[in-house]
Amino acid sequence: MKNKLEYTYWKDDDMFLGYLNDYPDYMTQGETIEELKDNLRDIYNELVSGKIPGVRQVAEMAI
Repeated sequence: MKNKLEYTYWKDDDMFLGYLNDYPDYMTQGETIEELKDNLRDIYNELVSGKIPGVRQVAEMAI
């Protein structure tokens, strides 16, 4: 089974823009939705590899 990540995207003029919901500080774009998804995958791989320092993440906790 493949892992899944939620992402947010929108169209602005001729480009699709978006970010991974777990990493909202890192936006990317693509001319098509498929190119946007490819770019989001690339960002994800860089974020989890440790190549990008100081990555902020979203988390949830019980209170």
